[in-house]
Amino acid sequence: MARKVEASERHTLSVIVDNEAGVLARIVGLFSARGYNIESLTVADVSADHAVSRITVVTTGTAHVIEQILAQLDRIVAVHKVTDLTALGPHVEREMALVKVAGSGVERDEALRMADVYRARVVDATTGSFVFEVTGSTDKIDTFVALMGEVGLVEVVRTGVVAIARGREAL
Repeated sequence: MARKVEASERHTLSVIVDNEAGVLARIVGLFSARGYNIESLTVADVSADHAVSRITVVTTGTAHVIEQILAQLDRIVAVHKVTDLTALGPHVEREMALVKVAGSGVERDEALRMADVYRARVVDATTGSFVFEVTGSTDKIDTFVALMGEVGLVEVVRTGVVAIARGREAL
């Protein structure tokens, strides 16, 4: 009898933690020890007194694996709250990238045209290169980087995903 295979899904998790040494290492260690992949990880202080940070983790897994991740994160002492933004419903995700493109003549003009279409800002320019800042969904960033690859892509630096639930309530 064939066993049904669960589909792996991408989930964006918000983890509110004490802003103290070692918390990030414990969270990353949890993923690593169990063989769970982290696609994106961002951390930032989110309180006026600098006591609390928000970690945004993008991971993939079956529904069962995601449930395990949520339960295990919730057991870490320094964790105040874990929210699966994907399961919660509508939320806003953004990422920022700095994209360095070198070229001259037609390639340079084409890079500027594509940057305009993707609403990328020129944040540095020399006679032989540009550095663009582009913000948007992961798919938008991926597409922009692929297009720049055709006109002289040199280097890409990305922030990772940040996300927030829609609506009036705070997490």
